[in-house]
Parts: sequence; structure tokens; C-alpha cells
Amino acid sequence: MRLLFITGTIAVVTLVGCATPSIQSPQRSLSNQPPQISITAHRPCCPSGLTSLSRSTIVQTAVTLVGATTITSKGRKITYDCAGVTRAVFLKHGIDLYDTDAGDPNANGVRLIYDHVRRHGIVHQGPTTQPGDLVFFDNTWDFNGDGEWNDPLTHVGIVERIESDGTVVFISRVADAIQRYRMNLRHPQIHKTADGRVLNDYIRRKLPSDPNRQGRLAGELFAFYGTRLPS
Repeated sequence: MRLLFITGTIAVVTLVGCATPSIQSPQRSLSNQPPQISITAHRPCCPSGLTSLSRSTIVQTAVTLVGATTITSKGRKITYDCAGVTRAVFLKHGIDLYDTDAGDPNANGVRLIYDHVRRHGIVHQGPTTQPGDLVFFDNTWDFNGDGEWNDPLTHVGIVERIESDGTVVFISRVADAIQRYRMNLRHPQIHKTADGRVLNDYIRRKLPSDPNRQGRLAGELFAFYGTRLPS
């Protein structure tokens, strides 16, 4: 089990995408008082039949973090990457997404969350999803550092809502803050429509080493949805 809290400098990734762990410079909080989340780890992870936890509760907790550049719990800063932020939201409500039987000691936080959902919920590729679901992406950054496009499960976020055109709005930490991002699997290669509506946000920075046709939009890098909560 990885430690959730860090007591020193909070790390922020300069590349677009989620890195676990990260070793960059600290970022300034948007406010003098970063959001407080009271988090208590529960083991074993909560029973499969969660009746008191609703999807709206998970979404509401995630929404309170939008715009934050640090998260603290009882004065301690939480690991500030996409997996740590996602874990913190669920952990507040008694679900530890890092609780898994995964045997890979080098697994990143996204992989731990994915394995947890496979064990306690459902991993699927849609076509539909619901608020409170998780959304996983591949190849948002070069996790293994080999310069190739072969990095599965490198980013995760929490679905907030689904718009009328099918665009999924999800909350995640991508660059230097927790924000809302968009993904439309009906048009995965379109960033904006002619009238300026964003269908897919960029969640991978273009690098000189990337292949010419390297996908960078959320719809292009989508991997799975994860359902951890009852419908």
C-alpha cells in the first residue's frame, strides 16, 4: 500500500497528463486556505453493497476541488497527481481505491485504481457512463520513458456529467490544477466544433519525439470507464 500523505513539498507535473510519482517544483495554491478533506482510511475496503454513498455525493466532493492546486487533510498535503486526487475523493467516503491485490510493485496509482475497480466493480468501455464513474486513459505521457506509444493506464478522472451531445465532463488533475475536462467519443478527433464548443480537451502535450499521428485528445486516448458505485 502506498502512502497517501506527504509531509514535505507537494509535487506537480509540468507535462500534461498524470504522473505517479512526480518530482517537480511546488505550485502556489489558488487561495490561502486550500480545500480541506477529512480523510480516514478504512480497511478492509468498504463492503460491495454501498447503500449510503450516492454518485452525487462523490461528484459533489470532486467539484469542491476544482481549481485547487493543493489538497490538505488535517494539515498534511495529499499526493497531487490525478490518481492521488481521485483516491482522495473516494477515501473521504470510506473507499480506498488503492486497496487491491495487484502484484506489480511498480504499478502507478492509476493502475492500482484500475485493479481495485476490476475487483470491486465493473470496468467497461461504454457506450454509456454515469456521474461518479471513473474514466481511464492510455498514453497521456511516456510513463516508461522509452519514447514509444505503449503506456496503458496513465491517467484517471471522475465523471461529473454527460451533456446532451454525448460529451462527458470529467474532473481531474491534468496540468497544474484540478479542472473540468471534456471527452466526446462520438467525435474523438475533434477538439472544437465550428461554433467553438469544446468536444475533446488536450490531455497530452505534443512532444518532438511523438509520432506524427500521436493522439493527444481525450477521446483519442480513452481506455475504459470504471463503475465502483451502485447504479
